[in-house]
Amino acid sequence: MTVRDVAREAYREALPALAASLVGGLLAGIVLSGMRAEIRDVPGLLVLVPALLATRGNVYGSLGARISTALHQGLVEPRIRGGDERLRAAVAAALANGLLASSFAAVAVFSVLTVLGDPVAPLPVLVATALVSGVLSGVVLAGVVVTAVFAGYRRGRDPDTLVGPLVTTTGDLFGMLFLLVAVRLVLFVAGVI
Repeated sequence: MTVRDVAREAYREALPALAASLVGGLLAGIVLSGMRAEIRDVPGLLVLVPALLATRGNVYGSLGARISTALHQGLVEPRIRGGDERLRAAVAAALANGLLASSFAAVAVFSVLTVLGDPVAPLPVLVATALVSGVLSGVVLAGVVVTAVFAGYRRGRDPDTLVGPLVTTTGDLFGMLFLLVAVRLVLFVAGVI
């Protein structure tokens, strides 16, 4: 196999995922542009958005890489089964890391904006919003990552090629959708809406 063949195969595998990532990013931007009222009602939310989206990408990209490596090493079977202890542990660790990082991001945003003297929503509102969106998007991202990695592997695709664009797309799109849901839910519970 020549270098040209390897490059052609890599592009053949990656281009559809990258195109989907582009479309997903655009849709996430549309959701963000529709959140004007929520951004006004929760000062500091706009600062929190990039941190939450980056957190989703890092945590669930790592989950995909971990599962991909386990598949290549033969440590897990490319089937979703409830009894696979390694797979359950990897997903649980990703969910816990995602929630911890989301909470930390909310506290950091609150602290930095307070020090700068900028208006900021109360800390419980920011943390609750980050946690609710973290749980909702985490469950969806974990399911999408595991399913896509296993399906790609069974079809002879390199899961490492799929994970990055897939996590970016789903993380941005569902991250923004669930952030909108979380903000509305937290404001409703707080009696603002």
